[in-house]
Amino acid sequence: MEIKIYYEDTDCGGVVYYANYLKYFERARTHYLEMRGVSVSGLMNEGTVFVVVRAELDYRSPARYGDTLLIDTVVSDLSAASMTFAHVVKEKASGRVIVEGAARLAATDGNGKVKRLDKAVVAALQSGADKESLNG
Repeated sequence: MEIKIYYEDTDCGGVVYYANYLKYFERARTHYLEMRGVSVSGLMNEGTVFVVVRAELDYRSPARYGDTLLIDTVVSDLSAASMTFAHVVKEKASGRVIVEGAARLAATDGNGKVKRLDKAVVAALQSGADKESLNG
């Protein structure tokens, strides 16, 4: 997925503010799921809410105002009630790696109680994980 960097994304030095990458990861995860037929809002309406239980990022080089970023997202781990998304953010024109990271999400019932993932969600995630890798 592509992200265009606007002035509001940057800090006083003109570099993308570090915490914004977590927002970009969230968008990329939602995009990843939707591209596989999994509606996050539909799951919420049915009583499944994903919560981030771990996030990690490694900053490799700065992104700046005007850049266009590409975010590659894969499911790197999947269990009965959780999944880990791995993300690689690159600058579109040069291919330069900006950030690498991952987020582990747990499925909950909306009240914070962990629940098993729906079989259809697991199937959609497994089909995507089988076909993809971080190296493209």
